[in-house]
Amino acid sequence: MDWLGNVVFEDRKIENERLELTDKEANYILGPNLTLKNCTLVLKVPARRLSLHQARFIDCTFEVKQELKNHQGWIRAALEGCRFKGRLSGCDFGHWPEYGKEPEYQLGAIEDCDFSEASLDGCRIMGCDPRTITFPKWPCFTLLDPIGHSRELNSVEWPGRFGLAVIEELHTRPSSTKAITYHAPSIAKRFKATPEELKAAIARFDFIVY
Repeated sequence: MDWLGNVVFEDRKIENERLELTDKEANYILGPNLTLKNCTLVLKVPARRLSLHQARFIDCTFEVKQELKNHQGWIRAALEGCRFKGRLSGCDFGHWPEYGKEPEYQLGAIEDCDFSEASLDGCRIMGCDPRTITFPKWPCFTLLDPIGHSRELNSVEWPGRFGLAVIEELHTRPSSTKAITYHAPSIAKRFKATPEELKAAIARFDFIVY
C-alpha cells in the first residue's frame, strides 16, 4: 500500500492464491495487464474502493462478504470460468464498449461463470452469451433477452408496480443487455408486490430462469 492508500495489482500473473480485499481504508486497483488464475478473492469493500482495469480472471472464486452495489467495473474485466458467492446489486458484467471510450471497455467479457451461490438484484449480462452462465435460482429470477422479449412481457398483467417500473422500461435498456437478474423479495418490496405473486407471473415464460 502506498501513501495514498492504494493497493495495486498490475503487470503480472497470479495463480493459486487467496487475496483478501477487506481493508476499508484501502483502494484496491486490479490491473492493468493483470491475470489471476485459480485464485480466491475475498471482497469486503464498497464499489468505490474496488477498481478493475484490463484484468483477466480465469477459474477464480469471488467471495463477496459485503453487498457489492452498483459496480460497473466488471465490464472492464474478462471473466472465464469464475464463481461468485454473496450479494451483488446493480452490477454489470460482460462486453459493453459503448460505456466508455477507453480501450479497457473494449475488453470486457464473461463466459462459463457460475452465480448459483450468489444473490443478484438488478445485475446485467452485457454483450455476451448468457447461455454459458449459471444464474442463481429462486428467489432470484433472470430475464433472458429482455429487450427482444419486451413486447411479450408487456402483453400481460404484472403484480404491484413491477410492470410499470420494470417491464415497461425494458425498451430503454442498452441494446447490449442480454440478461437481467432480480432478487424477488427485494424487488417485490420495492414495487408493492409479493414474491409469490411475482413467481406466479414469471412462471408463464420459458425465457425467465428461476
